[in-house]
Amino acid sequence: MINATRCGSGRKLLLIHGLGGSQRSWSPIVHALSAEREVIAIDMPGHGASPPEPDSGTFAGLVGSVQRFITESGLAGVDLVGSSMGARIVLELSRRGSGGNVVALDPGGFWRGWERSYFKVTIGASVRLLRALRPALPTLSRNTASRTALLAQLSARPWALDPNVVVTELKSFAATPTFDALVGDLAHGPEQEGPAAAPENRITIGWGRQDRLCLTGQAARAKAAFPAAELHWFEQCGHFPMWDQPAETIQLILARTG
Repeated sequence: MINATRCGSGRKLLLIHGLGGSQRSWSPIVHALSAEREVIAIDMPGHGASPPEPDSGTFAGLVGSVQRFITESGLAGVDLVGSSMGARIVLELSRRGSGGNVVALDPGGFWRGWERSYFKVTIGASVRLLRALRPALPTLSRNTASRTALLAQLSARPWALDPNVVVTELKSFAATPTFDALVGDLAHGPEQEGPAAAPENRITIGWGRQDRLCLTGQAARAKAAFPAAELHWFEQCGHFPMWDQPAETIQLILARTG
């Protein structure tokens, strides 16, 4: 059972968070989006308030769960926005012909060779550290220096982030029961395929210039897989544009899903 919340009115927009996150990952931008759209934000199985399903430790399992949610909720043709692993999920849904317009922010799944090990080792080490520090995360998130150290791989300006957003995300990373299984599956699984099955729908791939998790060279592979996509670069931005460049992210989503 996927936990979902709805807010706002207008054209429907489904938000899909990244690995270890939850629907609260969108908190910096969801209020502004809901002023223009009916926003549906979900917790993927094994994340947030959604219990894991038997196959929730795999990318394919999560895609299947989201696809069923779309069908069962009467959301055929809904516009999709995803972040990180969620961005890869919306690209895969588009490849299958599910959903409408797509905005994929720093999608995973385009790493090759040593980049696979880099992803697995760095994100795995980070989450093990967060688990060890979990009782201290509220205090560490309020301190500029420790916040910067903990989020150096994910944000271009971690010192400027809202401490409340940071502690929510870090706790979620540490608590997600399927995190380790998904890291292994993503690191060793096949590269994301394209293109979209419904060419009339717009696809936008956004990438932070300072993304230190999904490295910037992977953007060209994403564009090659989805040649009709528009590639948008976020300057002074890490892996999560809705953290580092929220106003630009809102503008891009509204413009490309309108």
